[in-house]
Amino acid sequence: MSAVAPGDPPGGRRALAVWGTGVSVYFVAVIFRTSLGVAGLDAADRFHVNASALSTFSILQLLVYAGMQIPVGLLVDRLGTKKVLALGAVLFTAGQLGFAFSPSYGTALASRALLGCGDALTFISVLRLGSRWFPARRGPLVAQFAGLVGMAGNLVSTLVLARLLHGIGWTAAFAGSAAAGAVVLVLVLLFLKDHPEGHEPEPLPHQGAAYVRRQIAASWREPGTRLGLWVHFTTQFPAMVFLLLWGLPFLVEAQGLSRAVAGELLTLVVLSNMVVGLVYGQIVARHHGARLPLALGTVGTTAALWAATLAYPGPHAPMWLLIVLCTVLGACGPASMIGFDFARPANPPERQGTASGITNMGGFVASMTTLFAIGVLLDATGDDYSLAFSVVFVLQAVGVSQILRLRGQAARRERERLVASRVETVHVPA
Repeated sequence: MSAVAPGDPPGGRRALAVWGTGVSVYFVAVIFRTSLGVAGLDAADRFHVNASALSTFSILQLLVYAGMQIPVGLLVDRLGTKKVLALGAVLFTAGQLGFAFSPSYGTALASRALLGCGDALTFISVLRLGSRWFPARRGPLVAQFAGLVGMAGNLVSTLVLARLLHGIGWTAAFAGSAAAGAVVLVLVLLFLKDHPEGHEPEPLPHQGAAYVRRQIAASWREPGTRLGLWVHFTTQFPAMVFLLLWGLPFLVEAQGLSRAVAGELLTLVVLSNMVVGLVYGQIVARHHGARLPLALGTVGTTAALWAATLAYPGPHAPMWLLIVLCTVLGACGPASMIGFDFARPANPPERQGTASGITNMGGFVASMTTLFAIGVLLDATGDDYSLAFSVVFVLQAVGVSQILRLRGQAARRERERLVASRVETVHVPA
């Protein structure tokens, strides 16, 4: 078996260097995205807001991010990775700077929206960059590595930015961190290329709104794109909601832990994500048929552990159960990346960005829905976390039903496409 299929990019050190430049932008974007997670209490004091207003920061940021995914996919397909990543770096750096100097809640909210807009431009661009520079068989591993770098950004935010915030103060910490955005912007402008020599994509004729509708419709018609969206929807949100907003209150208020211990458990989620991402990437790259069992297995294990934690008969779940729960939540991010491994082979190169954007919407729509629903249920039930977190099971059930409905269609289309590509390869003259 040849190492690289006909027409595949060659990969190698040059590909790794270019992809590393692109993924560094995503790394900084995640640091900025998660910076509010370590500054929530400081933000409440600085802007004199209550918990509901504070949660609006996270919900607005996710709303902007999710709403931008299909437009970003179209932009990447149309303009290429370099331009979109450069624009993203400009926007999220401006948002971080604005947040540093915001004198009021309103301007801070606008700054987070701007940051979310720039952040939204990064991940789909990095996925497309990987597909342009690496052989297709490396796609799952490259995607998981991108997710791994994102979680490393989350870790930097938790461990480094938190110390800076309490050491040098709000303005200096956020304004100083914005310098990282300027650095990656320069790297993109100087070193990033959309594709290797000899692998230029076919030029796309631009036909205005008709082109946009055609790209979206063609991507959506593919069962693999829809299956990818629902896999992403069902797997990502439990960990996202836990890390972004409700994990710390749940561990402190419902489980009686100190803030320090709760912070260590949140860090465990991030570390588990990084380890599991490497394992899942290797498995999917070598055994394509393992995609759905891994995704559904992660959903089932997550649901079982949440059920055990929420239904525990004592006043608090034991520490060993919370540790296992947080370790398994770390698998949610890597499992969500499997969604892209269904959408990628279902679409030709000129639709990769659009298809990835549709897929990426799934988890963020689920996260927004869950963030809001948990908040409403907590208010309605007098902070009954067991009842509020039960919304997790509802969204998982909806997602699993859609995955089971679409899996057969997607598998048939993949087999048809594989047979067609083999026939085409056989008829290519030597």
